[in-house]
Amino acid sequence: MPVIYRSLPFILVLIAIVAVSIATRKLTFGGALMGAIIAILIFLGPGYTGVSMLATFFILGTVATIWKKKEKTSIKVTHDQSTKRDAGQVFANGGVAGLIGALSYFFPEKAQLYNFMMAASLSSAIADTLSSELGMVYGRRFYNIISWKKDAKGLDGVVSLEGTFIGVIGSAIIALIYALSMGWHRGFWIIILAGTIGNLSDSILGALLERKRLLTNNGVNFLNTFIAAVFAGLIYLFI
Repeated sequence: MPVIYRSLPFILVLIAIVAVSIATRKLTFGGALMGAIIAILIFLGPGYTGVSMLATFFILGTVATIWKKKEKTSIKVTHDQSTKRDAGQVFANGGVAGLIGALSYFFPEKAQLYNFMMAASLSSAIADTLSSELGMVYGRRFYNIISWKKDAKGLDGVVSLEGTFIGVIGSAIIALIYALSMGWHRGFWIIILAGTIGNLSDSILGALLERKRLLTNNGVNFLNTFIAAVFAGLIYLFI
């Protein structure tokens, strides 16, 4: 019974968020259902800390997506312009965190490691979203991350200094939420680094594979969060 009482605020807020997301057309029904499943899995891991990181990603990502949307619509040529996310898109960004949450629940003796990896995955997710969405608006010079030659903004694999910096800020926000709950140590900086590496890997995969239609945008998003989580996990275990 005490467990149910502790979980009740989360359950009520989750139901409200799902309802609002569907009503405001931020998520499809399938996207909202997938988001709820991921949120529950994350809650099973680090609890409210994990949910806070997920909620921060969702809120900041939604704001960044709709920020100056008309301006960005004339730029983007490869991605869906809709702000209404489906189940595939939701899983691509939060699926790794959800799976890690399940691991944290079923293997509590390694919960500290898994929670750290979860923070890194969400750090990468938010860095990618913010740098992509806001980099197009505030970036000045755009380069292909592979050739480092000037390229058109909005294309897969194209980065800007401003966009990358905005992504680092996003990673730092997730790292801050993690540190406030789990304690201040070098993990704060590792989460930021992991998020940045994941974000840059997203651009590399975009330039090498997504442009050639060898990988979808959802696949790239899933892999960048996975890479960030693995990087953080290796640092945790061996350094």
